[in-house]
Amino acid sequence: MHEQLKESEEAVAELEVDPQEAVETPEGSPAGDSEAKDKKKKKKKKSKKKNANIKEISTFYPDGIYPQGEWMDYQQDFNLARTTDEEKRYLARSQANEEHWNDVRKGAEIHRRVRKNVQNKLQPGMALTDIANIIEDATRKFTGAEDLTKMENPLSQGIGFPTGLSINHCAAHFTPNAGDTSVLKREDVLKIDIGVQVNGNIVDSAWTVAFDHQYDNLLTAVREATYTGVRESGIDVRLTDIGEAIQEVMESYEVEINGKTYAVKPCRNLCGHNIIPYKIHGGKSVPIVKNGDNTKMEEGEHFAIETFGTTGRGCEVSHYAKNTSSTALPSLSRARQLLQTIDKNFGTLPFCRRYLDRLGEDKYLFALNNLVRQGIVQDYPPLSDVPGSYTAQFEHTILLHPHKKEVVSKGDDY
Repeated sequence: MHEQLKESEEAVAELEVDPQEAVETPEGSPAGDSEAKDKKKKKKKKSKKKNANIKEISTFYPDGIYPQGEWMDYQQDFNLARTTDEEKRYLARSQANEEHWNDVRKGAEIHRRVRKNVQNKLQPGMALTDIANIIEDATRKFTGAEDLTKMENPLSQGIGFPTGLSINHCAAHFTPNAGDTSVLKREDVLKIDIGVQVNGNIVDSAWTVAFDHQYDNLLTAVREATYTGVRESGIDVRLTDIGEAIQEVMESYEVEINGKTYAVKPCRNLCGHNIIPYKIHGGKSVPIVKNGDNTKMEEGEHFAIETFGTTGRGCEVSHYAKNTSSTALPSLSRARQLLQTIDKNFGTLPFCRRYLDRLGEDKYLFALNNLVRQGIVQDYPPLSDVPGSYTAQFEHTILLHPHKKEVVSKGDDY
């Protein structure tokens, strides 16, 4: 399914230049100076070549058609007619949705390439800020959104939300601000949550990294719970039934960490969600426990199925986004100016302080806090379980077609 990805692995080559051996020449030697200059030129050419390896994704797909995700039949008895009557239902609706689906597939293809790029580089000792920059610089490069100030429409494509880099007992919504000195350690459990948007259609997918194999069962529990949620999802399926199936799988696992055995529990307050244009949370929540919500999934909807597992109590519980329900006007002139920047570059998409820094905003923290206090902007603090616990996350984006569901973010990695 992803032959294009394998054939263009150069597209995910390192953004940074590989170290070169030092040039050693006799001091004052003309020949040595000439040789040094030649090597310097070669090094500069190699640097340019490597930095050019990550290109806007459209260069790999000149026809503008992006690869489809993994197709899955609906499993429920009441959905069988949708498969057997496939052509009639599909043809009636697919044409209207095709542009939406293709935007999501483009975002998914970028997501796969971005995460492969960072997976090839991750190692203990890396600063979280460096990890975020690797991910976000590649996303900007693939989407052609390297400089929002030069884009005719900064909202047309780019980063879907700030890169989540949550460690250990912090389950979600952490991204480093400027000056953050956090470093990934070998004993850490890191959740990486990446968003890519094309015309506001967001691909939301996440995975967990652990270098120590003692966490393997924790990761397996959460990954299998997510796959269960994906399998159980479908048109007319009740959300509580999906949560019940996820909970049953996750709670069947135990993990031994440092000689102590822990039951794996769902983070009850965290859940999946439907996605609508330019809004990562569209109003429906997909629970990861049975919660009695009889709301049903509907044809044509776009969902992120994500699960969180923990060795702690269950997450009884950096990012910001504009509050669309607020009609308040900023009381400070600096806050009004900052809101203009937010409206132009992010709209209702989530953002973080690093993105404001990148746009040249400075001394904005008081104005930003003012927007939060007035309810114009919503802040999303990191969500954590008890200190000393470990959490894991896996997530996929799915599309509910009339006849089947498409796991659009599926890749060879997870």
